[in-house]
Amino acid sequence: MHALSHRKRYHATELQLPDSTLVVEGPVPSEVISNYTFHEGLRAFRPALQQQKAIEEIADLPEGRVIIAREGNVIAAYVTFLYPDPLERWSQGNMEDLLELGAIEVAAPWRHGGTAKKLLEVAFMDDAMNDYIVISTEYYWHWDLEGTHLSVWDYKEVMKKVMGSVGMEYFATDDPEITCHPANMLMARIGTRVPLESIEKFNEIRFQSRYMY
Repeated sequence: MHALSHRKRYHATELQLPDSTLVVEGPVPSEVISNYTFHEGLRAFRPALQQQKAIEEIADLPEGRVIIAREGNVIAAYVTFLYPDPLERWSQGNMEDLLELGAIEVAAPWRHGGTAKKLLEVAFMDDAMNDYIVISTEYYWHWDLEGTHLSVWDYKEVMKKVMGSVGMEYFATDDPEITCHPANMLMARIGTRVPLESIEKFNEIRFQSRYMY
C-alpha cells in the first residue's frame, strides 16, 4: 500500500445562525486553537481547558485533523479526526487509511441551526478525505441526553442524520462495546480512493467472533 502523505487542505465558510455568525474552518493547527477561547460548555469529555489542550495535541498529529466553529475568538464547536486509540479494536489492522471521528461537540448556545453538520461539511471539503475509511463509534454514554432532553433513541436518530449528511452509513459489527447497548452504533464513510484490500481488512476488524455449532 502506498504511504499516505496526510496532506491537509484548509477550508473555511460561515454559518448564519439567528443571533450569531460562526466561522467554520479547518483543519487548523494547534497554535490557532491555542489563540482562541474554548467555550466552557465544551465539557462532554473533560473540563473545557483540558479538552482544548487535548484537541491541540490532535491537531499536531501527522494524521490529526481538527475543524472548529467559532464566534469571534470563542470556539463554539469542534470535530476531530485521528487514528483509533491503540487499545480499541479499530487500530488492530494498523491501517494507515482508517481514521476515527474522535469527537464532535457543540456548546449549547449553538446547537440549533446545523452547526454539527457544517463542521462535517467543511471536514469533507478536503478531497484527501477520499483516501480514508472514516469511522465513528457512537456510544450513548457520551451523548448529552440531559442537556438536550432527548431519549437515547431520538438522540441516535439525530446522530444518524448528522453523520449521514456527509455520506456516513450504519455498519454492523460484533464489537462488544457497541453491541452492549442497542443505541450504540458504528458509522463509516469509505472514501472513493480506498483500495479493496483496505475495505476487506475493515470488514475483518468489524467481525471477529467465531461461533461454534
